[in-house]
Amino acid sequence: MTFLIPNARLDAMLREDAPYGDLTTLALGIGEERGQAVLRAGTTMTLCGAEEAEALFRLAGCGEVHRVAASGALLEEGGTILTASGPAAGLQLAARAAQRLMETASGVATRAARIRAEARTARPDVVVAATRQHLPGIKDIMIKAIMTGGCVPHRLGLSDSILVLAQHRAFLGREPAHRWVSRLRAAQPGRKVVVEAGTVDEAVLLAHAGVDMVQCVDLSPEQFAEVARALADHAGRPLLAAAGPVDEGSAAAYARAGADMLVTAAPYAAPPLAVRVTLERLG
Repeated sequence: MTFLIPNARLDAMLREDAPYGDLTTLALGIGEERGQAVLRAGTTMTLCGAEEAEALFRLAGCGEVHRVAASGALLEEGGTILTASGPAAGLQLAARAAQRLMETASGVATRAARIRAEARTARPDVVVAATRQHLPGIKDIMIKAIMTGGCVPHRLGLSDSILVLAQHRAFLGREPAHRWVSRLRAAQPGRKVVVEAGTVDEAVLLAHAGVDMVQCVDLSPEQFAEVARALADHAGRPLLAAAGPVDEGSAAAYARAGADMLVTAAPYAAPPLAVRVTLERLG
């Protein structure tokens, strides 16, 4: 397990879905009837969000919740995730939020784990980092999902790291790279300097400017290998990251080409993986 999403955030999810109560349950008059919900994996998955699903049921007033599996578990189709007992109003309120949260997060976690596994067939120590190119407003869920899949966050935001992109360098004119790299180090001495490069020549030039990492964007594995060969004997060789078209089909090739890190947004495009919910009356 990585970290837990706070209850206040989860409570907001419930309030968003039913700000004035569950109209159907209220109209039927079944809210106080006791029942049980069982949530199961609808397909093979790397599970993510089970702890939050448990918390959602508790927040909705279900006092008896038994979670069988944790985030990171590899579940086969039909594997039980949790059971919850309580009033029908609470079960109905929590079930959909818990289901959708786990479906989305498990889809991302499963694809992240798959990309990492493919990369490590070529280089066992390669790091796979997921970008922040997810939908704004769901960072906590996406970070938990990619970490559950064994990846790391590339950046948590603009405030936590230095990454010089082409759009930054557009404002630097003809200033030599070593000068603005020195300026960055003086301004933020505790930070690593990472710079994006779009060509083989640019990557080699920036490496010689003394950066800590060169992030090669949209280079083919063959072009990336050229960069690695050109810097093989460089005494101050920076770390090399491959970014862009990195997914299950290319991860091993980039790792084999010499990448220390793979930077990918592919996990966020994963489709949700089905979680099945069964509700029944007790007594």
